[in-house]
Amino acid sequence: MGIFKKKQYGVINMPPVDSSDIPVVPDGAWVKCNHCGKILYKKTLEENYKMCPNCKYYFRLGAHERVDLICDKDTFIEFNKCLESKNPMNFPGYDSKLKVSKENSKINEAVITGKCKINGIESIICIMDSNFMMGSMGTVVGEKITFAIEKAINEELPIIIFTASGGARMQEGILSLMQMAKISAALAKHSEKGLLYITVLTDPTTGGVTASFAMLGDIIIAEPKALIGFAGRRVIEGTIKEKLPDDFQSAEFLLEKGFVDNIVNRDELKNTLSLLLELHKPQGGASVE
Repeated sequence: MGIFKKKQYGVINMPPVDSSDIPVVPDGAWVKCNHCGKILYKKTLEENYKMCPNCKYYFRLGAHERVDLICDKDTFIEFNKCLESKNPMNFPGYDSKLKVSKENSKINEAVITGKCKINGIESIICIMDSNFMMGSMGTVVGEKITFAIEKAINEELPIIIFTASGGARMQEGILSLMQMAKISAALAKHSEKGLLYITVLTDPTTGGVTASFAMLGDIIIAEPKALIGFAGRRVIEGTIKEKLPDDFQSAEFLLEKGFVDNIVNRDELKNTLSLLLELHKPQGGASVE
């Protein structure tokens, strides 16, 4: 039985570790790229337009991050900042979802709207934020965008809408679907005035937003590899009983099929927009500063 006896080893008493000598890594200082799996320093990522330096994957931007990227410093004037959604259908759990979304996104709704200057050129701008209930379109989103369009009409200004949405907000039922027609009607009046409307499709742009104002732009721009579509891949494949291409509903696929005018890298987007605004500026408009 001696062969099963556990061998005894010497014991080394380690000195106590001084906790002050241990480096402290702050929570949230590092993020993992969803595409290539590399671990990235968050501050460096933010300084690089939130693009992965390894594979060029685009992390999603919040609305205020987009303002900092596109608008000239201290020129953005927000409209209807305090507008908040209610629960018109008494949908169970909707109030708590709204509360959590406000806390997580630091905004009151899934879109922020306002006036700004882009390389000195004045424009109305709407930016949807996927951090707020996946950018879903409810009555307040529809009202804020419509107000911004009407402001652009009254002041004879171009409007740029950055889309990022999962579609109409199911918690508001038919009221959310009505926003598709409401916004589209306002854009028709904007077009009748001969004013420029640019849409920038970001990841993801789907559902009722794609089916309405996202595809009504005079010029339609997309960010690389953005998911753009109406129904989901599985729903479409189940309906038509066919396998879809791997790049189906990507920005590149839509550009090939003619639904998108151009794909613009994030670091070139501001200059591209200002160039388009300058080229389409009506005679007598404000000049670039």
